[in-house]
Amino acid sequence: MTTSPTTPSAADPTPRPLDIVIAGGGIGGLAAALALHEQGHRVTVCEAAARPQPLGVGINLLPHAVEVLDSVDLLPALDGMAVRTRALVFANRHGQPIYEDLRGAEAGYSHPQFSVHRGDLQMLLWNTCLQRLGAHQVRAGTRVTGCVQEGDGRVLAQADLANGGTAALRCDLLIGADGIHSALRRQFHPHEGAPRWNGMMMWRGTTWARPFLDGRTMVQAGHRRAKFVVYPIAPPRADGLQLINWVADRRLREDGFGGGLEAPGREDWSRPGSVDDLLPTFGSWRFGFVDVPGLIAEATQILEWPMVDRDPLPQWRQGRGVTLLGDAAHPMYPIGSNGATQALLDARAIADALALHPHDLPAALDAYEAGRRPMTARIVELNRAEGLDAILDMVEERAPGGFERIGDVLDPAVLAGWVRDYKTAAGHRQAAPRAAAG
Repeated sequence: MTTSPTTPSAADPTPRPLDIVIAGGGIGGLAAALALHEQGHRVTVCEAAARPQPLGVGINLLPHAVEVLDSVDLLPALDGMAVRTRALVFANRHGQPIYEDLRGAEAGYSHPQFSVHRGDLQMLLWNTCLQRLGAHQVRAGTRVTGCVQEGDGRVLAQADLANGGTAALRCDLLIGADGIHSALRRQFHPHEGAPRWNGMMMWRGTTWARPFLDGRTMVQAGHRRAKFVVYPIAPPRADGLQLINWVADRRLREDGFGGGLEAPGREDWSRPGSVDDLLPTFGSWRFGFVDVPGLIAEATQILEWPMVDRDPLPQWRQGRGVTLLGDAAHPMYPIGSNGATQALLDARAIADALALHPHDLPAALDAYEAGRRPMTARIVELNRAEGLDAILDMVEERAPGGFERIGDVLDPAVLAGWVRDYKTAAGHRQAAPRAAAG
């Protein structure tokens, strides 16, 4: 009789390391791999792409996500490639500031908020996994397509290989971190259907331009029918230009507000976007600090895809040793800088749960889920109601032509309370007060 890796024998109370397979080499999956490897587990990452490359555009990492990366010793590397975001400014479509929310260390958090190129962060995590786990444990061109739970409690992960072959990986724990189109989520929830679209299409781009404001500020301007988000994602280079990330949202269908429409076909995701799609709406959006049509026209790349999410699941764990993480578990609208942030929080949470329940894998997975599923479900709900961006809608409704004083439009105390309540629901935690020197 063999002893389960998480059940100690009478003679050996020390828990054995788990064999863990992570389906998906994105930000959440790679961060989980590092955290779990650090605890002594044997981790294998399976990534569908045959040659991972630094693709994509910019993302924001909230302080509690940066804390996760710091816990696996990546803060210095991140600091060298990203921008420490000082503030988020909400503005109307005329560029008039509505509210400034300090971010990161400037707001009293223990860690900075970072704006960074998604591809650069993913490659940092990928290369770090190669170094720490070993090249044989980080498998490109390996797409996990499903799993079988065996009679002894172990899991057999099934994968297609980029070279046309197949593979089977036996493990104690299989983590589905394979994104919004997760094969593992589909296996256990086959009738869920396609992601749900809210009628908003997003165009994302990057442009080399002169820094705006202080070179460390995010701006969200507009309203629910048309919104422009802009922020720097790298330090200025030698010629003084800075890589600026921007997102142009335009509502194409009104009846999908709240997630009621089926998303466009998957072949329409992440396809190249056109300047001609954007300038009719945003061509006159010239703020004193940002030339919106200039950024769009000079973009190095433009990608478009629908704003989608899925309804929260009633459970993540399946059987004894399968669970979900990141967008596979809780895809949400990209509002409030929560996408990558929540995936990183999942990564830390699952590692912590296994450390707290070293002899009981199902209990560990239940603890992970209990700590994360209610919060992420709440964020999905808040983001369907526009999250913090609802501030923009209130101002547009009350002062579509602009204003002289924001206090004449909205009570500053109401604005501050709205921001505080959303941040609390999304898990923002400020640093504990420092003891006074004595």
